[in-house]
Amino acid sequence: MADYDKPRESGCPMSPQGGGEVKARSLLGRTNKDWWPDALPIDMLHQHGVSPDPMGDEYDYAEAFQALDYAALKADLTALMTDSKSWWPADYGHYGPFMIRMAWHAAGTYRVTDGRGGSSSGQQRFEPLNSWPDNGNLDKARRLLWPLKQKYGKNISWADLFILAGNVAIESMGGPVFGFAGGRKDVFASEGDTFWGAEEIWVNEGAQTRLSEDMPELEGPLAAIQMGLIYVNPEGPGGDPDPLGSARDMKATFQRMAMNSEETVALTAGGHAFGKSHGAKSAPHFKSPSSEAVHAQGLGWLTDSEEIGLGHITTSGIEGAWSNNPTKWTGDYLRLLFKYDYELTESPAGAKQWQPVNPAPEDMAPDARDPNKRVPTMMTTADMALKMDPEFREIALRFRDDQSVLDDAFARAWFKLTHRDMGPKIRYLGPEVPEETLIWQDPVPEGVQPSDADIAAFKDAVLASGLTIGQLVKTAWASASSYRRSDHRGGANGARIALAPQKDWPVNEPEQLGQVLAKLNELRGDMSLADAIVLAGSAAVEKAARDAGHDVAVPFMGGRGDATQEWTEVESFAWMEPQADGFRNYLKTRHPVKTEELLLDKASLLGLSAPEMTVLVGGLRVLGANFGDAPEGVLTDRKGQLTNDFFVNLLDNETFWDLVDTSSDEEFIGYDRGGRHEKWRATRTDLIFGSNSQLRATAEVYAENGHEGKFVRDFIRAWVKVMNADRFDITNKPISSNQAT
Repeated sequence: MADYDKPRESGCPMSPQGGGEVKARSLLGRTNKDWWPDALPIDMLHQHGVSPDPMGDEYDYAEAFQALDYAALKADLTALMTDSKSWWPADYGHYGPFMIRMAWHAAGTYRVTDGRGGSSSGQQRFEPLNSWPDNGNLDKARRLLWPLKQKYGKNISWADLFILAGNVAIESMGGPVFGFAGGRKDVFASEGDTFWGAEEIWVNEGAQTRLSEDMPELEGPLAAIQMGLIYVNPEGPGGDPDPLGSARDMKATFQRMAMNSEETVALTAGGHAFGKSHGAKSAPHFKSPSSEAVHAQGLGWLTDSEEIGLGHITTSGIEGAWSNNPTKWTGDYLRLLFKYDYELTESPAGAKQWQPVNPAPEDMAPDARDPNKRVPTMMTTADMALKMDPEFREIALRFRDDQSVLDDAFARAWFKLTHRDMGPKIRYLGPEVPEETLIWQDPVPEGVQPSDADIAAFKDAVLASGLTIGQLVKTAWASASSYRRSDHRGGANGARIALAPQKDWPVNEPEQLGQVLAKLNELRGDMSLADAIVLAGSAAVEKAARDAGHDVAVPFMGGRGDATQEWTEVESFAWMEPQADGFRNYLKTRHPVKTEELLLDKASLLGLSAPEMTVLVGGLRVLGANFGDAPEGVLTDRKGQLTNDFFVNLLDNETFWDLVDTSSDEEFIGYDRGGRHEKWRATRTDLIFGSNSQLRATAEVYAENGHEGKFVRDFIRAWVKVMNADRFDITNKPISSNQAT
């Protein structure tokens, strides 16, 4: 396996571009409402917990998919590839390249930095992706699939259909496929918690590149070079036809997708073996689907039917095919790239592209509409990067000279591209799931459920071990809260907190963590370390609740396994290091967004609601779970007991708050209004629960007399939710009665 480039220190997922002064921005950047202020405000119908999902809670997609006639669907997809429609004719009589682009762009928004994007929910159907310039005319690809989606209905999601169509397209043109897994469940609204960028203009309207000599790092967590792109500008950085600059951009953006240079070259060479780009004529300013008139019925970038029939289509603005065999899997793309010298030209639409000098007739491509006509092939600046950049060139030449190596590399890279955001292999469905387990799937050996006797004995031993409530709670939280619902990575299963890189993350306080893990290993017997970490934390919560007068049990379901260092992809996990964790009152450095917004981002990735986030913060503070045992936010004189003191004391009218240092707005002192002496210390993350009206309303519930028990019960429910967030093996399985609250 080829090595990844290690993320640089300054390239953290939430760092400002290029360091220097931090300029505050919204967590979400530009939203759909900013881009399309006149859009129908359907969200107003989904307030107060109402779901936009028409399928309802009773719908089980995994069960429905298992009943799919998979072979029949693949046969129908294969037939579709050559069933050219007059309203959007297939280039070369084959829709395969079109479907590959659709699948690629559905999956290609994934980024390893925060796990967001990707194909796993069918987001390409919604804004902003539906109307991104880079997704031009993919609305037609989805409409071509509609009769099959309608036919197979609930048994296939749009999200799965996009990727399966891409796979079938590759197979139908003789290309290699590693496998396919279903299991992507559709959503029915735009996922509004994804930051796509703060720019106010799209790439085709002059948006600035996000990477240059002045800005050597992409702003986290972004993975595209310009607003509205999937990866890089095919004309070159900011439209400048600079192949080496394009290579720099490609390495940066594909690295953010957890792809190394070999995978980057394989995907580029494999994807560009098929089809063509479209820039056949200078086009007027097309309207995206979201900006078109209602009678366009959700289609955008339209031209009249006569122009479409002639192939006078402009999408990227670049015109031409990469290969002389654009509907067959061959090695012609790399052969032509290295066979000819290329000169810089412009497409009919005015885009910069490269054309071979004096190509032989047999190396010219068929016309997309007239197979009897031959036209020159072309390369984009991004393609020229494979020839000009020394690292890319070495890989590309190796692929050119050994087709079997390219076959395997492309098949594996395509599978990774289209499945990376699905999470563990246990979530994969269907008859074409590969038997081989891959390291990027974060494999965890199957665990064993400990007996009730072993559970009870371990809890007694760990509470008598000398480890504090805070240490046990912090360790369990650090392990489980690494989970991200965006791509289903992280979590307590596997105990990767004991492995590199997680064991060395500053937020996990490595020295103290090592001491806790050593003691748990000493006490756990045959129990997995992953189970021991969670059970120890839960035992500590139970004791803290009892000490506060609440006799409760924290539900526990064992059976976690322990991962190995050998099967842990250190480089991709390095991107997951928390730069902020408001639940532990941790902030590694200042960020381009407000600290309290980073708490919301963390809660969102954990799948928490506002009440769940609120009760967890309040409980973790009084339990002593702060990073470095810092006093900020520990608004209690009974640290280690599970009380509602955080909320009671935060909302006390006899306390007023002031800055510790007027040069920073991160730390505060709470003073007694009467004696003006210091009572408490807090951070922005703490004070937001008294400042924000909605969070204050929730905090007031937990501060009210008579709700002490409710606070404990709600904390335990939210705690268990986080501890079990990655347990796809126990979904819908009941917790044993002797472990119930």
